[in-house]
Amino acid sequence: MHDHSHGHDHSHHFDTHNRSFAIAVLLNILFVVIEAVYGVISGSLALLADAGHNLSDVMGLIMAWAASWLASKAATYAKTYGLKKTTILAALFNALILIAAVGGITWEAIQRLTDPADVAGLTVVIVAGIGVLINGATMMLFLKGQKGDINIRGAFLHMAADTAVSVGVVISGTILMFTSLTWIDPIVSLVIAVVIFVGTWQLLKDSVNLAVDAVPKGIDPSAVHERLESLPGVQSAHHLHIWALSTTENALTVHLVKPDPESDDQVISEATEMLNEHFGIQHTTIQWERGDDQCPTDAHCGSLTH
Repeated sequence: MHDHSHGHDHSHHFDTHNRSFAIAVLLNILFVVIEAVYGVISGSLALLADAGHNLSDVMGLIMAWAASWLASKAATYAKTYGLKKTTILAALFNALILIAAVGGITWEAIQRLTDPADVAGLTVVIVAGIGVLINGATMMLFLKGQKGDINIRGAFLHMAADTAVSVGVVISGTILMFTSLTWIDPIVSLVIAVVIFVGTWQLLKDSVNLAVDAVPKGIDPSAVHERLESLPGVQSAHHLHIWALSTTENALTVHLVKPDPESDDQVISEATEMLNEHFGIQHTTIQWERGDDQCPTDAHCGSLTH
């Protein structure tokens, strides 16, 4: 058996997000304090409740931050892949927290439709406006990184959801200050809940798939299988498994039938480079077999996986 794994330096990746998480946590703690203080001063239960909601988002950010840090730790004999999988778990938990938040917003909106709240005061609108600025700025910190890392996407969606909620409060609060359209606030809240749910559903699906070691999104196992069988001297490929080590790294194991041991190392090198470049698979383990008769008796021997 030939094991060919590549070590990768993700320190720059972590350092960049480390700064983003630090700024995001500090800004959002500041906003929680502002909301709580003005909630008490204005007697607004809505502001106090939103302060509690934003505090839970701070916990979500800290969880994603901790996972990003743990993923950067070196592997050990007991944990041979390190703690990279924590980024997947953090993304999953953040998705579940967001879904729960959608349920809370929906429930509150329905309650307000049957029992309209008092007209929002100027203080509530101003504090919500501050929330738009803080949450919007925090969201932008994760805008670039969320495209290739669902752990970062979880943090991004948290901040995007909070920004949307704050915008909704500003809009509905402003309308309520000058009109008697009390239904505006719950309707805006329901629209926001739908938007958050739609954005979060894909995150939930992706994180669940990665958590159960499904093939990562964007990798076609049939295409991988075809490219492996096209390697020089390779007759067939089987026992192909592809899974995510973290939200940014993927792994593969495969049995390749190659009767002639000549150029084994060269083919491994070519396969590793091809898998990394074309499919984003950074950790590869290849087992050679010299003939089809060496494949263990298994009904799925010739399939992609077993």
